Amino acid sequence: MIRVAWLPAVLLGVLVSCGPAAAQFGPARLVPYRKGAQWGYADRRGRVVLPLRYDEAGPFVDEIAWVRVGQLYGYIDGAGNPVTPVQYERAGTFRGGRARVSLPGGDTFDIDSSGQRLTQPPEEVEEDFMAQGDPVRRGGKVGFRFTVGSAEVPPVYDEVRDLYHDGLVLVRRGPKWGVVDNRGRLRLEPQFDAITAVEQNGYQFPIVEQQGRFGYLGADGKLLVTPKYAHAEPFVAGVARVTTATGQTGYIDTEGREYFE
Repeated sequence: MIRVAWLPAVLLGVLVSCGPAAAQFGPARLVPYRKGAQWGYADRRGRVVLPLRYDEAGPFVDEIAWVRVGQLYGYIDGAGNPVTPVQYERAGTFRGGRARVSLPGGDTFDIDSSGQRLTQPPEEVEEDFMAQGDPVRRGGKVGFRFTVGSAEVPPVYDEVRDLYHDGLVLVRRGPKWGVVDNRGRLRLEPQFDAITAVEQNGYQFPIVEQQGRFGYLGADGKLLVTPKYAHAEPFVAGVARVTTATGQTGYIDTEGREYFE
């Protein structure tokens, strides 16, 4: 089954705030770093900055990250100071100044960046799903005409999806997906079983799937990481959570560098 999804990002083992929110484009200063069974945070050169003291750690968004100690979650700031107690059964990454949490017993709500409970629901945002242009249909096939410039992707594909940025669209020929730019040129031949992009990070760094393994596309529409991971999650604040074929979990950055041993 083809799966080109525009869905909320879900982090392994935690909840994510479920309403549309501002995309987090800028990379965080610190990256979750795992050594053995312990987690801490490293800078972009791989030097450990916050000690390896957690059982699990999430990405920093606006200088706030969730961490797990034992079976419970809390939040810390960029200096490692607690923002909330370690008290939640589940905790989500901050998006648009709010995060979804659950207390033991099932009470679920959103908190703000100071850890205070929010009562207002997140804002609903309408999206234009063909932001860069319009589909072109002919003879049962589909192409794409870009609004900016005169470029047209010829109608030789079975499906076209807009990536909303940088003049790139996803195209399907038969069961396989590839990438075409706004000059109508193939950046990547249709060869992937699925390409998944999400609204929360501005549809950047889509996840590609090939024969049950996962990798990422770069901002130029070419492969950033070849499909090699058993599991891959969307980028958040410049990092993405991945699981290797041997079951090791860690994070990679937008250069494809791994932050785990």
